[in-house]
Amino acid sequence: MSIKELFGGAFRVHLPNNAKDVSDLRQIPDNQEVFAHPVTDQSVIIEILEYVDKEDKEAIRTHFSDLASDNDVQSGDAVIAKIETIPDTDCKMSQCDNAYYVLGQQNVSKFNEAAKNTVDMHIGLFRLSKFASDILVTFNNPTLINPESSSHQPVPVSAQPWTLEDFRQMLTSLSIEDEAIFGT
Repeated sequence: MSIKELFGGAFRVHLPNNAKDVSDLRQIPDNQEVFAHPVTDQSVIIEILEYVDKEDKEAIRTHFSDLASDNDVQSGDAVIAKIETIPDTDCKMSQCDNAYYVLGQQNVSKFNEAAKNTVDMHIGLFRLSKFASDILVTFNNPTLINPESSSHQPVPVSAQPWTLEDFRQMLTSLSIEDEAIFGT
């Protein structure tokens, strides 16, 4: 893991050493930082989103539903399996009101293909009411690649996929370095 500055240095996070910055390959929205595993189909997305002015659990459901909608996932193909509070002692972001780990799963088609891949979505939600923002960190971990999918390619045995422990280290290391990013 190595320290990576995000959003022009406004945030810092520990990322796997082999994380590839997707903005080197394609345009990424200004509110996102996206990193991909060089061999597997895994990715991590860090987003600054508008604060969902609802109770925390409802905000989680709203963000998860928005992710499903963005992925063109049908309602029956997206489920939240677990929601856990991230203790303050594990959160480096002192500006955070509350933080949560969410495990969800979506059946996602890539590039408008008919073939659906099963993707475990590990999500960190950091609530920042002070800045009217929610920070969403999403680790997309495909667990079943449909043989008809364009993603269906053999992964070398030597490939080291990212782990849940890697993701937890990302969540616990995420910090705000410059609050000016929120317009304050």
